[in-house]
Formats: sequence, C-alpha cells, structure tokens
Amino acid sequence: MFSLTETVMDTRTATAELGWISFPANGWEEVSGYDENLNTIRTYQVCNVFEPSQNNWLLTTYVDRRAAQRIYVEIRFTVRDCASIPSVLGSCKETFNLYYLETDRNFSPLFSSLCFQVDTIAADESFSQVDFGGRLMKVNTEVRSFGPLSKGRGFYLAFQDLGACMSLLAVRVFYKKCPSVVQNFAFFPETLTGAESTSLVIARGSCIQNAEEVDVPIKLYCNGDGEWMVPIGSCSCKSGYEPDNGNVCRACPQGTFKSSQGAGVCQQCPLNSRSTIEAATLCGCRNGYYRGDMDKPEDMCTSVPSAPRNLVSVVNQTSVLLEWHTPRDTGHREDLSYNILCRRCHSNERRACQPCDDSVLFLPGKRALKDNTVEISKLRAHTSYTFDIQAVNGVSNKSPYPAQQLSINITTNQAAPSVVPIMHQVSSTSRSFSLSWPPPEQPNGIILDYEIRYYDKVRQCFNSFTSETPNVILEGLRPGTGYAVQVRARTVAGFGSYSKEMLFQTLTDDEYKSELGQQLSLIAGSLVGGVCIVSIVAIAIICSRYLTLTFPTLSEGHSSPGVKIYIDPYTYEDPNEAVHEFAKEIESSCVKIEEVIGSGEFGEVYKGRLKPLGKKEILVAIKTLKVGYSERQRRDFLAEASIMGQFDQPNIIRLEGVVTKSRPTMIITEFMENGALDSFLRQNDGQFPVIQLVGMLRGIASGMRYLAEMSYVHRDLAARNILVNSNLVCKVSDFGLSRYLEDEDTSDPTYTSSLGGKIPVRWTAPEAIAYRKFTSASDVWSYGIVTWEVMSYGERPYWDMSNQDVINAIEQDFRLPAPMDCPVVLHQLMLDCWQKDRNARPKFHDIVSMLDKMIRNPASLKAGTNNIGLGPPHHPLLDRGAPDLSRVSSVEDWLTALKMSQYRDSFLLSGFNSLPLVTQITAEDLQRIGVLLAGHQKKILTSVQSMRPNADDQSPTESV
Repeated sequence: MFSLTETVMDTRTATAELGWISFPANGWEEVSGYDENLNTIRTYQVCNVFEPSQNNWLLTTYVDRRAAQRIYVEIRFTVRDCASIPSVLGSCKETFNLYYLETDRNFSPLFSSLCFQVDTIAADESFSQVDFGGRLMKVNTEVRSFGPLSKGRGFYLAFQDLGACMSLLAVRVFYKKCPSVVQNFAFFPETLTGAESTSLVIARGSCIQNAEEVDVPIKLYCNGDGEWMVPIGSCSCKSGYEPDNGNVCRACPQGTFKSSQGAGVCQQCPLNSRSTIEAATLCGCRNGYYRGDMDKPEDMCTSVPSAPRNLVSVVNQTSVLLEWHTPRDTGHREDLSYNILCRRCHSNERRACQPCDDSVLFLPGKRALKDNTVEISKLRAHTSYTFDIQAVNGVSNKSPYPAQQLSINITTNQAAPSVVPIMHQVSSTSRSFSLSWPPPEQPNGIILDYEIRYYDKVRQCFNSFTSETPNVILEGLRPGTGYAVQVRARTVAGFGSYSKEMLFQTLTDDEYKSELGQQLSLIAGSLVGGVCIVSIVAIAIICSRYLTLTFPTLSEGHSSPGVKIYIDPYTYEDPNEAVHEFAKEIESSCVKIEEVIGSGEFGEVYKGRLKPLGKKEILVAIKTLKVGYSERQRRDFLAEASIMGQFDQPNIIRLEGVVTKSRPTMIITEFMENGALDSFLRQNDGQFPVIQLVGMLRGIASGMRYLAEMSYVHRDLAARNILVNSNLVCKVSDFGLSRYLEDEDTSDPTYTSSLGGKIPVRWTAPEAIAYRKFTSASDVWSYGIVTWEVMSYGERPYWDMSNQDVINAIEQDFRLPAPMDCPVVLHQLMLDCWQKDRNARPKFHDIVSMLDKMIRNPASLKAGTNNIGLGPPHHPLLDRGAPDLSRVSSVEDWLTALKMSQYRDSFLLSGFNSLPLVTQITAEDLQRIGVLLAGHQKKILTSVQSMRPNADDQSPTESV
C-alpha cells in the first residue's frame, strides 16, 4: 500500500532569493545555477579551502512542521575532490554537517549553541574538473530524518562547513503520512507517521455508510514509512445491503432481500412472497400465505392445509377407532399434524353437544398427532358423539380462519362396566371381615350386582358369590389367615373385569378375644359414664360457644370414632390410580397463573386463580412439575397430592385438585396470604401478644392431632412448613419428606443423617435420627421445636451450631432454653415434648388440651421467663437465650450482639455513638431513631437497662 509525503520546504520551486542567513558573511554565498537538467535553481556555495580553520554556518528560514513528529530532509549537492585542488593551504574537507533547531517562534539564534546535529554528510561521488555549463558535475542526493519534534510549531535547518568546496543544489523538507483508505468496509483518515521510524500509530476506523461493526475495535496501524499494516476489526454490510467493489454497501433492489448482516448478496424473494421497497430485509408473504414461527427468511411462504379426507370409524362397545387420509393440499409444508375434538351430544343438533368428559382416553393423544389414526376409549355407552379431525401445520396459527376439519358422528354400543378401583376393610373378626368398595368409574349402565371371589392364601381354595350392594361380609373364614379378594360389576351388557387382588387378614382367636373384651369394657364404661354425660353437656355447650366466639380454631373437637385411616399412595402399583382416587382432576382452562412466589423441589410455585365451572373464582397456590421430569419424579410429585387429598381439617392445607391430563402437571392448593410461619414471624418480631401466639400454636397442634388420628407421621414438622393465611390461621403443609428417606443426597445441611438420606436434624427426635424410628411421638418432639420457633419469633433452633454439634448436645441432655419473655408453662411444654423416652412425651390431643387451658386462663401466660434448660449446669449453650454483652466495646458490637445491626446507621446519625450515651436512651428516642417495632424496642431497652449501673434496681420493662 503506497504512502504519502507532505513537503513543507523545497528550494527547487523558489523564483527569488532564498534569504537564508550566512555566518560569517564571507562563508556561504547564494548564487543562481543550473541543475543536471540545465534548469535554473537557487544554490548556496562555499569554497574557502585556501584559508585555515573554516566554520561557516548557513541557517534556513523558519519551517512550520504542521504537527509532524518526524521530518525528512532531502539534500542534493556537489563536492570538489580535495586532491584535484592545487596548493591547498587549509584543511580541505569533503563533508559537511546538518543541524536542526526546534522552536515555537521565528528568531535568529546563535548557530552552534542551540542547534542539534542530525548527521555528518559525505559525498558518494566528488568531481575534479569543472565545466561552467555544469555537464561534468557529479550530483549527490542524501536523505536524513530527525525527531521526535514536540517543543514548538516549527524548526530551522543549519548547514555547517568546516573547509569543503561544495554547492547545495536543492533542499527539500517533508514528512510522511498514511493516506485515507477504505478497508474491510471501514474508513480510515489520513494519519501522520510516528516520531520514530519504527513507530506504529493507531488509527481508529468507522464503518462506511450502510455498514455495521462485526468485530471491535476497528483500527489500522500506520508505520514509519507511511504504510498501513495490521488491520484489526472489521465492518460488513447491514441486512438489506450487499457489498459492491469491496468498499460500498449497495441497497438491495426491489424484488430482492438480504436478511442478515455480512458478506452475503441480495437474493430473489422466495416463492409466494415479494418486496416493494429497496433495502428489504424480508420479503412479505402474499395474501393467503404465511411463514411459521421457526421458518427462516429465505424459506418460501406456505399456506394452511385443507381438511382431512375419507374419515371412517369402527365402534367397539364404548371405544371407537378413527382413520382418515392425508389432506389433498398440505400447504407445501412437512409439519402436518392433527387435532381431535370430541363432543358428547344429546340429539342431532350441534347446539345440544358439550365437550367430552376428562376421563375419555385418546391413544396416542388428541393434539399434534402425526399418524392418521386414533383410538378413543372410556366413552359412555349408548351415547352419541361428534368427532372433528382438524388438519394443522406450522402456519395454521397465522391464519385468521379456523383450521380445516372433517367431522363424523358415532353412537357407542352397550359395554360392560369398568374395573372397581379399590376395596376397603371395614371390620374384622377371627372368622369374618366386612368389605366395601366404590362403584366403577364408568358403570356404562345400571349396576345389577357385584361378583366377589376370594381364596385362602394357604389352601388356595376359591369361593365366589354375588351381592347387590357395594359391601359384603365374608364369613366362615379361618382365624389368623390371609385371603385374596377380587370383585367385578355386572350390567345388562355383562360382567366387567375383576379388580386387582387385595389381601385381607382375619384376627387370631386371642386377638379377637382381646378386642372383644375392650369393646365390652367400653360398653360398661359408657353405661357408667352415661349418668355424667347429661350434666356435662350443658357445660360443654356453654364453653364451646365461648371458644367459638373467642378462638374459632378451638371449636372443632376430636375426630369421630369412625375416622378413616391414611393410605400410603406408594402401595399402589400405578400412582395415577392413587391420584385419581384422592385428588380431584381440574381442567387446565380453569386455572390462571399470575406470578411466581417461590420454587420447590420439582418446579416453580405460583400464585394464581381457580374458576371452577359454576363456582366463584378463588385465589390458589400452584405447584408445577418442571419440564424434563423422570417418571419417578412425577410419581413423587403426585404422591404429595395423593396424601393431601386424604385430609380435611381446618388446620391442614386444603388441596383444591390436580392437573395431570395436560402440561404442565400441577398441584393446586388454597392460597395462604402470609406465607411460611418462620419468615412471617421474623417480619413481625414482637408484634403479637403471647395469647395470640398460643392460639397459633393451638391451631398447629390441632392439625397434628388430626394427622395422628389418621395414623399419618409428618416427619418434617417445622415453622417453615406451616403456612399462615390472612386471618393468622396456621395450617400444616409440605407432606413430601417421606421421599427424602430414600434419597442419598446430603448436600443440604438442614437435612442430614449418619445413616444416609435426608433428615431435618434440628427438628428431629433423637431416635428418628439414630434409628429412623418415625412416629407421632417424633412429630411431638418436632412440635416442641416449632413452639420454640414461634416464641422466639423465627429464631433458628440451636443458632449457628453444626448438625453434629446439635446431635451431641441432645445426647448430653441439653435442651433449648426458653426464648425471651416466654411463659414458664410454654417452656415446660417444650421440655415435655423433648423427653428422651418417646413414651413419656405428651400426645397431640394432650397438647391441644394444655393449650386450651392456657387460653382459658390467660393469667398462666404472664409468669416470668425461665431460661434454665435440662442440660448440664454450666453448658455453654445455656446463655444463648440472651445476648452476650461481656465483650461489647462499641455501639456497633452491641447492636450486632442483639441482632439489630440494621439500626447501626440510625443510632450513629442520631448521636448515640458511644455505649455511655446508649445507656441513657428512652422509648421516645427509639421512636425518633426509627425503631418502630414494639418487639425491637423492648429488646433494646431491656439490654440498655442491664447495662446501667443501677440495673438491679429497676425492672427492664419499666422504661418501655
């Protein structure tokens, strides 16, 4: 790449005297002469070789350097050969010196004191004979450079002769620069070279018109010779523009487009599209044609498919097989699929049709089918249905018109009933047991009767009989023997299939006698107690009405003697069967997701709304199953719904239903406005009277009593798993810990176990940690920890101790001390829950009774706090009930010890910057500082009182 030079002085163009300064005056002499081409030029000559000690200076006029940092001087000169000069008396030279002087103004300096030497210049060729026409002179050309120049706007050149016979024929002064250039679609301006011949000067480039940056920064380097080198970064033509001749971006003409930036060229519009403007980045589709969401700009525009053809049906009782042919016009696309719409009709009028039940089964599905066949089952018998087969492709959602479809009407035949889902044992003796079962999900007509068959698991002896009701008593059985039982239903269409075998056990004779004795004792006790019942009823009614008005959660009593027993969903071979039995299926269109409120193990948790058909819209919480789940994850996810669906109690989170027949899979529960109990308490530290906290604890205990009566063990009872609604009603939630016990991941420090799996150590009874003995008694231990959490307003149990330290401390009989201002009776309840012998712990119905007594007698809750645990006398953890102020040396340390460091800046800005000043603080000062929570004020003032010299003379609460 060529370079540019800029001349700042050239004596060859001079037409008048140069006017340079000569010193001494008889040294250099300006004369007119001729160059080698016989052109007239102005020269300077000197030839005082016959005189000794020559020192002749010649100073040019002032030269403006024009911001150049390095200057080049081209000198054309002749030198006489000293050997050709006879009778030389002085010291003859064939060289001269070149100097420069950098300055910011025009003045006449002293030559030798201010100049800087550039070089001593010698001739390559000298002459010995002179022809006055100049034809025999030998001209030398030398180029020298100097720099860096930075001290002034210009400079002088000086020539020093020390005894030569020579002529300066021409002097040209110039500098070099790199020319402006367009490279890689970027423009670089003219750029001066650097101060040194090896310098590289960076030039920043800018994209030319209609080009955009590809790599940044965009730059070139200008070297000392005025040449560009080392390109970095580049630009390329924008979408809608193509490169032309390498340095221009030309707009795409009409009828063409370019969709992306780069070196590509404009392309003709694809089929069924057009562009009517220049520089088009996309060709718009013609009417009736579209591009799909995943189509590329260079893809042709396509249309929606026509309707499927030749739809036929084959009806088999309550199932139907549909087959059809591909549409004649697929819209020139390969992503054709089919949707099946099902409607159940009461007559031939379409207006009398309604969507099919959720229980109808489509195989392989009813959306996005790739095959031309579908099998539909679980239809109602003797019922008319209309099926619409829609053909859709990747642009069907772009069309303003409905998808093309083909319809068919069919009527199902009579069918046998479906399988009875499950049987339940109602009672058992040594010679019989009674069973009951729900009717089939799809009876397909009137159930005429049921056939029951059973056999002795030992003798393998089969028996069978019929029953017109969904319950039966099997008699004449052998004591202590297991029997496999199956049942099937019959309609006029015949018998359905047998249910799966279920095993039931008769009692042994001893067991039966023991149970019979207990029943007789109960009857006798009932007769004796009957006398007392009448008098107690009146008192109970009055107390019940009082409790209902004062504490709504106190009004529910024990479960009835016939309370159902919890059924583990993992005992089902098919988890879907358990979900469908215990949880209501909800149509996804009734659920509206609004916002994320958290995340669970299996996916996000949302706040949303549920609008059941014909019912009022309600707020709900929605747990979702994330994409890419395994079958085991789906089973575990739905197991929690199968568990919750069995519970119906005011202090247990209520399951609204599940969504399993569409994606995503969802569990829908009632919405609890105040969230988890632990975080709710921390946000409202000190805001509730003790009796209100006891009421919240009573609600939790009531829910746990219900679970215990159902023989369900929670295993993860903690404040984080208690939810609070807008009325401050506490409800037990999170019924999924049972799956943790098979999980070997111990990465969560909250859940660890020496035996593997996950256990919440700080909340778990010692026998459950050591031996995995989970019972209602271990839930009672956890309830004691929850009580401590509530009374400490969400403090972390055992503070910052490690899980292993917690285990060791409990083994040494350490128990958590009472939180600040905790009544003695409540701390004693905690200690009762933490008895090492699990049989010595109270039952949940006992705990509910204790809390009821406290609520009825509020005076018992005003007793002073008790910070003494059951541990060793000097156990280091016994002092954790109150902050350690022995090592406090500053206000910041004091607030940190109180866990009130959020008020640090407020205290310092208000002038309380030392502990002596803090000891004088009052409740009014705290209000002014910004400590507005009553619990925080009380905690600070209690600590202040303990720091005062007369702390023993005043109650800590007197200053509050």
